Amino acid sequence: MKRRDWLKGALVGAGLLPLRGSVAKTSERGPRPRRTFLLVHGAWHNALHWSRVSESLSARGHRVVALDLPGHGLQARFPSSYVTGDEAGLREERSPLADLTLEDCATAVVTALESLRRASDGMKPILVGHSAGGTVITRAGELAPQHIGRLVYLGAFCPLRLGSASAYGALPEARTGHGEGLFVGDPGRLGAVRINPRGGLAYLEALRAAYYQDVPWADFLPFALSLTPDLPLSLWTSKVGATQERWGRIPRSYIRCTEDRALAPALQSLMIREADAFTPGNPFTVEALATSHSPFASRPEALVALLDGMR
Repeated sequence: MKRRDWLKGALVGAGLLPLRGSVAKTSERGPRPRRTFLLVHGAWHNALHWSRVSESLSARGHRVVALDLPGHGLQARFPSSYVTGDEAGLREERSPLADLTLEDCATAVVTALESLRRASDGMKPILVGHSAGGTVITRAGELAPQHIGRLVYLGAFCPLRLGSASAYGALPEARTGHGEGLFVGDPGRLGAVRINPRGGLAYLEALRAAYYQDVPWADFLPFALSLTPDLPLSLWTSKVGATQERWGRIPRSYIRCTEDRALAPALQSLMIREADAFTPGNPFTVEALATSHSPFASRPEALVALLDGMR
């Protein structure tokens, strides 16, 4: 599929284009968008989880694309044991996504950035990454800093000094007392960090308590049941390879989720401090939301207000 056709499909899926027409003509139909946003989801999530944010940003006059990373959303591939409900098999079956790499995901982001710039008369998109998506946007920033107007980390990994999300996940600052019983099997053998959104009521309650504790149960279920079970292991363990000369020259913001039980606020603060020490001439601008790990579900309008104010 050509990059132009891929972007057109993404915009249609996000409700930003009619089924007919072309991206090239969108600037002729009305005023130029105020800014362009590319939204990158976190582990097990997909573009659909950004829907409330995408709709609100679009209503404010921005061009918005939420991206399905390889192996997620309509690109997901499922272990057969997940489909059949074989819990024992789910602990052992190797992931069909095991060969996907951080580089694959970062390259998909760069391709989207290039297409968005062409569709936006050269405007550099604001690249937003949530949670494990922070590793992806960090790598994308290193690969293509010339295409990014700002990096925004939303309760996200920015793994500079230690290199990988997994290295930070092993630190004492990462402990919250929630979510540690959610993982299924040995990631090294599976080739993925695996959860089981079909694991029953008690499992879903634990999932909500760790990631969505400020979202009412009825509202949480659509988000939870849209998750895929496998995060390719490379997104968790690969080093992002950020340098001061490339990643470090991009303006960046961090939105701290102060009630986060998945990526602890103490760990968020640690990564911010380390990034600022890495590029003292280009520090984070820091905002805060009093939310769980999932403000796109619990407080989308508050999140949009922060994103809307970024340049």
